Amino acid sequence: MSKASDIAYETIKSLIFRNEIRPGQQLKEEDLAIKCGVSRTPVRDALVRLEADFLVEKRDNQRSFVADPSCDDIDDLFALRAMLEGHAAARAAERMTPALVSDLRNCLKIIERDQSVSVFLDHNAKFHQIILLAAGSKRLVSMLERLISQAVVHHTANAYSPEQISKSIAEHRELTDAIEHGDADWARAVITGHIRRAFHVYSQRVRTLGVSLDETAA
Repeated sequence: MSKASDIAYETIKSLIFRNEIRPGQQLKEEDLAIKCGVSRTPVRDALVRLEADFLVEKRDNQRSFVADPSCDDIDDLFALRAMLEGHAAARAAERMTPALVSDLRNCLKIIERDQSVSVFLDHNAKFHQIILLAAGSKRLVSMLERLISQAVVHHTANAYSPEQISKSIAEHRELTDAIEHGDADWARAVITGHIRRAFHVYSQRVRTLGVSLDETAA
């Protein structure tokens, strides 16, 4: 991919994550080219990549739109994440090294020191990425990166209260303990429960507010 395509990809993805282009909104190549500062061809390439990431969908008229997942889609997304990240955590535990545990605990210290949503989002992603890389499977990395990159996952922490962030941090701490002990079954169980709890926190907020799942990202 060209540098211009990479610029277009990152720019459009950022616009989706920041909710500046809304779920269900049509993506016009001319407008995006202006926003990205590139020609239409890199934008077209970027939209193909974003479609592979499930962030963009092409409809029967061949026009591209920001993906607007249903409740079933989102439940499926979290279920797949739980299965794949459970496998990644188990592999990481089996391949445990002192350096891996140190990296995880250092990441945790930053989150514990500043429990703001922005810091949590950033270092939560880093924490999970450390585990994923430690699993030592390029195929697993590729599959999970496509799921984790979705806007719904990116915005999940916006549904968390301070107490729920604290609970999530405690689960990260337990997961680190499981990996340090080299216990694959324990690690898999912790991450599976962690992701399922995140889904229920998110969906409960939707039911409470009486809005669509994507409106919670605003």
